[in-house]
Amino acid sequence: MYKYKLPVLEKIGFGAGDMAVNVVISSMMLIITFFYTDIFGIKPEDLAMLFIVVRLIDAVTDPLMGMITDKFTSRWGRYRQYLLFLAIPFGISVYLAFSTPDGDYNTKLVYAYATYILVTVMFTAVTIPYISLISVMTDDPKERLSANGYRLFFAKIAAFLVTIIVPQLSAAWGQDNIQLGYQYSMGLMGLMGTLLFLFCFATTKERIEHVVDKKSFKDQVKLLMKNDQWLVLCAVCVTGTIGYVIRGSVAAYYAKYYLGGDAGTISAFLATGVSAAILAMVASTWITKKYCKIKLFRYSQVAVLLLSAMLYLFVGREDLALAFVLYFLVSFVVDLHAPVFWSAIAEAVDYGAYKTGQRVSGLAFGGISFSQKLGMGIGGAVVGWLLTFFNYVPNEAQSDYALTGIALMLTVIPGLFHFLMGSLMFKYKVTDKYYQAMTATNILEEEKNLSDVQSSKPQSRYAN
Repeated sequence: MYKYKLPVLEKIGFGAGDMAVNVVISSMMLIITFFYTDIFGIKPEDLAMLFIVVRLIDAVTDPLMGMITDKFTSRWGRYRQYLLFLAIPFGISVYLAFSTPDGDYNTKLVYAYATYILVTVMFTAVTIPYISLISVMTDDPKERLSANGYRLFFAKIAAFLVTIIVPQLSAAWGQDNIQLGYQYSMGLMGLMGTLLFLFCFATTKERIEHVVDKKSFKDQVKLLMKNDQWLVLCAVCVTGTIGYVIRGSVAAYYAKYYLGGDAGTISAFLATGVSAAILAMVASTWITKKYCKIKLFRYSQVAVLLLSAMLYLFVGREDLALAFVLYFLVSFVVDLHAPVFWSAIAEAVDYGAYKTGQRVSGLAFGGISFSQKLGMGIGGAVVGWLLTFFNYVPNEAQSDYALTGIALMLTVIPGLFHFLMGSLMFKYKVTDKYYQAMTATNILEEEKNLSDVQSSKPQSRYAN
């Protein structure tokens, strides 16, 4: 039924693209909050406002980039050229975002706004074409799921490198100047991202050319609003990202202040979560060969709340080993859903085309990207507000009240968002079985239309 199988090298190349993307995502979700408060020197309440303002900019840039990808093609296809031409600006923006200028507090705050906006815009410009790429590489949902398994595996490798290498290199290279250490180490990550995007461009191929209707932005939005399954995924993306950002952002604080660790403990704790996520990518790909991927998504996220509550209730400040074990379990179960979600987006776009008879692709992927960054912004702002609420003071001994808040922010609070995420997925209906039936219906309709056209042609006088 499906035409295109993907070679392993192409899946690896596709995965390399997400490894580049996650140089930014991992730093934004796992270390940038800690960097801004404890290294750069921004107050938590100002940090919350920074995250909110940047997300308002995303409300414009994400849909705009989606529409640009719909309107323009080149000799490299519809999406791949952005990986080629924006790879170097992307790497530079990462370096600048983690550089700390000399100057007073207001000067540094302005610089943080400027560079955070820059890295976010560059992230949008390469990520929306990248996440759209899988829809034109293959028409097979199993191949899409497999490719997304590779993609998310490499994404977690990037997260692993960011969490392990950056704190350690920052301490080694910075010595007495930890700010300079972060600048150099994240500069290395930016260079890695540039090279990975170029590798992704060189090894992937666009095989499918979807006919994109030339509609106004307003008409495309109306069509997307009719795609109930896409709307479910947007809501799922926002809620899940909020939970992920809250947990990921506070993990460094938890390791440093709640567990009383040093830079090595912080790296090890963050790496534990990322290692669990890498194994979850492998496990998810294997489980979904035997078990419904949508059910796995639903029940894994519901289970996160239970495991999070256990982490909060059973781990005291001296229970270092138990903290690592339970954090590993939480992180493993959280990321079982990831390959399913990213393969579901392309299928939801196909569902919209099936339901309305008109395809909206670029804006659909742009909307998902915006949903993810909206979740990142809300999650980052919530972290800033909660740190302020719990009276967190950077680089000082924390009160019991602050430590309790940090523990809640790692466990129960994000667990509630993942529970909501899993609950929303009970409204999602595009399973593999549903998608196959939908695709078969489309093929039958196309064959019928072709037959009708052929039968309407005048017969040759020489026909038997």
